[in-house]
Amino acid sequence: MTRRLRHTTLPLLIAALAAASGSCTPVPVAMPPADTPARLVTLFGEVHDNAAQHALRLEWLQATIRAGRRPAVLMEPFDRERQADIDRARAAAQPPSADAVIAAGGGDPGGSGGWNWAHYRPVIELALANDLPIVAANVSRPDTRRVIADGLAAHGFDPRVPPDILAAQAREIEQTHCGRIDAALAQRMALAQVARDQFMAQQVETHAARGVLLVAGNGHVRSDIGVPRWLRPETRRASEAIGMLEEGDDAAGSFDRTIVTPRQPRADPCSAMR
Repeated sequence: MTRRLRHTTLPLLIAALAAASGSCTPVPVAMPPADTPARLVTLFGEVHDNAAQHALRLEWLQATIRAGRRPAVLMEPFDRERQADIDRARAAAQPPSADAVIAAGGGDPGGSGGWNWAHYRPVIELALANDLPIVAANVSRPDTRRVIADGLAAHGFDPRVPPDILAAQAREIEQTHCGRIDAALAQRMALAQVARDQFMAQQVETHAARGVLLVAGNGHVRSDIGVPRWLRPETRRASEAIGMLEEGDDAAGSFDRTIVTPRQPRADPCSAMR
């Protein structure tokens, strides 16, 4: 079934203030109402460093909980091998702290490392306060390097990747690496993205009966090449893929719903490569 692409632009002043300040404090913005509020699975994308987008998703989760739903929160920042550590950290203290969960998941609560945990801490705190499952949804870099070297099947992933997915993923990788890698390497690196999407889809299926919020980058949420392509048809029908883009982004990526926010100020990511 063809899905109509919908766009929502947030009030510019609110989002611009959040973006300019770099604050991770939730901003009082209202999530646009879904056309299908009964959907059980929400795949909620992001530009990882955009503060306004994180605030908006937190607002959405708060509203979801107020409505009586208790979704599992699947998080890209946590690698799958950390799940047992996260569960132990939750059981070790009552109430458990978000910083303990972040540390157990391999992150630095102080903010160093690849993820800005200040953006994700409010979602973790809300999940803990409402006893929602927190699910490690990512495949680690060491594991994806093995996939690149050996292929998907050698590490338990489905090697039957539709050609359009592989080609589009490779193009995205070439573009995001500022043209510094060739097509052959991009094809191999695309397998890592496929492995992550497949694992996220497996976790969505595991928790779909109670409801799911997937917290992940926009690339994983794309309905044309990302996690939605790996869901069972019945799960896909019960899901909505929401992309959160910045003004000026190429919106060619397919989502069920897109939300456009002002750009987060940042350095040119290609400058160091040049």
